[in-house]
Amino acid sequence: MSEGTVEFTIDGVDTPVKTWYKVFGDLKAHRPLVTLHGGPGVVHNYMLALADLVGTHGIPVVVYDQLGNGNSTHLPEKMGDTSFWTEALFIKQLTHLLEHLGIQDDFDLLGHSWGGMLSARFATQQPKGLKNLIISDSPASMKLWVEAANKLRSQLPPDVQNILDSHETAGTTQSEEYHGAVMQFYARHLCRLNPMPQDIQDVFGWLQKDPTVYLTMNGPSEFHITGSLKEWSIIDDLHKIAVPTLLLNGKYDEAQDSVVQPYFHAIHKVKWYTFAESSHMPQYEERERYVQIVGDFLTL
Repeated sequence: MSEGTVEFTIDGVDTPVKTWYKVFGDLKAHRPLVTLHGGPGVVHNYMLALADLVGTHGIPVVVYDQLGNGNSTHLPEKMGDTSFWTEALFIKQLTHLLEHLGIQDDFDLLGHSWGGMLSARFATQQPKGLKNLIISDSPASMKLWVEAANKLRSQLPPDVQNILDSHETAGTTQSEEYHGAVMQFYARHLCRLNPMPQDIQDVFGWLQKDPTVYLTMNGPSEFHITGSLKEWSIIDDLHKIAVPTLLLNGKYDEAQDSVVQPYFHAIHKVKWYTFAESSHMPQYEERERYVQIVGDFLTL
């Protein structure tokens, strides 16, 4: 295992920014799997379960923090700047990291949630080194995501729904009462393990420290989308993904089948597996099976 940082320059920031990364295994032993965490604006911690692949399949794994949180550069002064926090920015960061590690000509990608959206967009550009793509628990459009989330939300107890509705209407989504109601949704559809694993709890801790990217691009919760991704869709470009692709989601997932289906219908070389006992975090809810499915896809 090794970790490090790499600096690069971006428009709109006077000094170089840095990407923090960690490598599990030997990058030269096998084609590496680079993981992209979700959010946008959370951290790598909840992707650490993927490091199991080193022991089970001999696959080296790279995790990193996207700009704006975790151990990478924070830019709180960019709160609300939708012209700065873009897909292009995060693709530039990914490309720079691949080049720094010297793996840009031969690598696989696994993106979770927002990370899957980002990895899919990257794949439509047909980078020459990308050999396999795994899109885990990710929507093909935010319209479909919100429709599915609202259906799941309608199944919450009425008093919880009333709390959510009242605070969203009043614009008081930073209140403790609102966050408590949101956590009831998350306990059903984000991670059904109780207590949630520490790696997932760490995500919420970092979001409280710096919500810049999450609030700018997403909004106050997984189902109340007010940020720049509100109209996001990749459906019209999915036919451009040329590499073998694996789709993953859970039965109780925020990423319901309806939000995943466009990937399945439009990507030429595609497989789809749904975890029967999982919601949005099958890498923890069914960890052994998840690692097996991913590892077998990348090696068989």
